[in-house]
Amino acid sequence: MGVPKRKPSRSRQRMRRAYNSVLTLPQLSVCPQCSAPYVPHRVCPACGFYRGRQVVTVKVQG
Repeated sequence: MGVPKRKPSRSRQRMRRAYNSVLTLPQLSVCPQCSAPYVPHRVCPACGFYRGRQVVTVKVQG
């Protein structure tokens, strides 16, 4: 069986392991006000509500 002659550098090890974090996508929740998907613990980009309160005013596109 082949055995490496040298130990991989920290940089190469970390580059190899860094790809695992790219594979997980952010989990989405459904907004109770407008039923649009949004990232938890963030303001809903569609309606501007957070925890049942209007936090941001959202402009209507059109």
